[in-house]
Amino acid sequence: MLRDQTLLEPALAHVHPFTCGVDLHCHSNASDGVLAPAQVVMRAANNGVRLLALTDHDTLDGLDEALACARQHRGLRLLAGVEISASFCDASVHIVGLDVDADNAALRAGLQRVRDGRAKRAERMAAAIEAALGVRGALAGAMRFAQNPAVVGRAHFARWMVEQGFGQDEAAVFQHYLNPGKPGYVAHDWVSVPEAVAWIQGAGGVAVLAHPARLRLSLKARSALIRAFAGAGGAAVEVVCSAHDDKAVRRFARLAQGLRWQASVGSDFHAPGKARFDLGGCPPLPPGQRPVWTRWLED
Repeated sequence: MLRDQTLLEPALAHVHPFTCGVDLHCHSNASDGVLAPAQVVMRAANNGVRLLALTDHDTLDGLDEALACARQHRGLRLLAGVEISASFCDASVHIVGLDVDADNAALRAGLQRVRDGRAKRAERMAAAIEAALGVRGALAGAMRFAQNPAVVGRAHFARWMVEQGFGQDEAAVFQHYLNPGKPGYVAHDWVSVPEAVAWIQGAGGVAVLAHPARLRLSLKARSALIRAFAGAGGAAVEVVCSAHDDKAVRRFARLAQGLRWQASVGSDFHAPGKARFDLGGCPPLPPGQRPVWTRWLED
């Protein structure tokens, strides 16, 4: 039985009135989301999603459960996806892989390498948080909020810190402790952008540059990233997502058109009420875009 049936109710107040029925970026508790994979699928189905990709951070562990649930919902197609943590110019970059072969050995080995780095970073982050707050037990506390201990990250530490009274909510904790430059933040060298793209393409998937407006890069470094991503074979970008306001949507729509890239849409859903858009709640792409999902809806 699902632990909390109320989590499955569509949060219609967060759903844009002109949704496109596609959501190609979301998370379950296999990484840093709060809903089980099946609950994510059920919520998406309730919200009218026709094409969904589960893209947990650096893991494929939630896909079997999600796929089993998706088979019970006619009209909803689920793509096997992943969001890979990469580094560029000392900044974290996220590359979403869509429609990957979850059994691909090279992809799985690569993701294991990333998770090993995550575990070491979590230990350093726990030490930094404990030193900043004068407390103990940060790592164990974060682990309690992680369904998958192999992918403990900042969100899990944030949930523990809220529980301990160090912030009103996760956003406040990030702002004061866990964002770059704050006392609990620990930089980490992830894999390179070309490596992440190669793993995705080697597994038969499509690589998408995720929420580019969030990148903490100078204009020069951002241009270099785009060249590196394109040079590795990446040819799609998230244009519409919860992290993009209308200005950012227009900006990256122009980028996609100028580079003849395909455009993607994703809520980056982690938990009910925690993002600008609920599952399936993103507005459509601006006119003139080439949707990355055409091939899957036409199959």
